[in-house]
Amino acid sequence: MKSENRPSHITKEDVFDDLGLSRSEASALKVKATLLDAILGEIGTRGYTQRELVEILDEYQPSVSNLVRGKIAKVSLEKLLTYSDRLKMKTTLTVHPSAREHRARIHLGLRTGSNTRARSGSRTRRHAVAIG
Repeated sequence: MKSENRPSHITKEDVFDDLGLSRSEASALKVKATLLDAILGEIGTRGYTQRELVEILDEYQPSVSNLVRGKIAKVSLEKLLTYSDRLKMKTTLTVHPSAREHRARIHLGLRTGSNTRARSGSRTRRHAVAIG
């Protein structure tokens, strides 16, 4: 007999909220996940191999492997910020309250290149994380 593939739980807001994490724990994981996603996107865009990343990130191969496999628990927020810097990405963090729900919205603007001013042809990816 074939079983149906039905979800046992549907998340209405945010998966981190459903995990029973405190607001600060959920916020930290959301920021880490957003930053990790941006870094992995940049690595994919540039086509780096793990061997190249070992040199660029000045990191041991097992750590690079954890990074590219998306093992978020194995890497700190500070280490992710170091990686984004070594990849010549500009990271900005903006936190402001939402007028409607009094929730903070964090914008991580990640820009490739070392120049902090907008340049013609520079790529900017914006990632927003709602905290609440």
